[in-house]
Amino acid sequence: MSAKKRHSKREPEIMAEDQPEIDTTQADIEAVEEAAAELPEVETAPVADSFESRLQQAESRAAEYLDGLQRERATFQNYKRRVEREKAEQAQVIAGSVLFKLLPVLDDFNRAMSAVPAENKTQWFEGIALIQRKFEKFLEDQGVSEINALGQAFDPNFHEAISVDTDSEAASGTITQVLQRGYLQGERVLRPAMVRVAE
Repeated sequence: MSAKKRHSKREPEIMAEDQPEIDTTQADIEAVEEAAAELPEVETAPVADSFESRLQQAESRAAEYLDGLQRERATFQNYKRRVEREKAEQAQVIAGSVLFKLLPVLDDFNRAMSAVPAENKTQWFEGIALIQRKFEKFLEDQGVSEINALGQAFDPNFHEAISVDTDSEAASGTITQVLQRGYLQGERVLRPAMVRVAE
């Protein structure tokens, strides 16, 4: 097919002389530009940016909620531990008050056993000594132990000074005599030892 024939099938071209003349002046151009400047700005941000922004906000809220949850969980764990510790301490105090009331009985046993003359230590005496040992074992099982005081330096946390020993040759502040045994319940003083201290 020739170029002439192909050209004839297309729509006729508009010739430059057929177009109407548009009379545009510089003032008209400036007026159009001012009108365009006054038009509101259209949001041109892509949809992806909007989703990214929302995702960041959601992640920020999630991190905030997670932080709050972890804080609450830590607070609850601390509260739980404190309650358990207080219960254990309360149980120890209650047990300590009962054990404290039993100490005078042990004191009486000790005094009675030490006062028996050697010739009277019969089978009856051995039976009473066995009861005393069982009693001491019971207290030991409850965490009660005797405070070792004789010959030690005086410590007001564990000892109660009743008098001063002026005749002793021991160093000043040394315990020279235990007048009443002291006892611990674990690391807690159940009863301080009553002692005489060298001057």
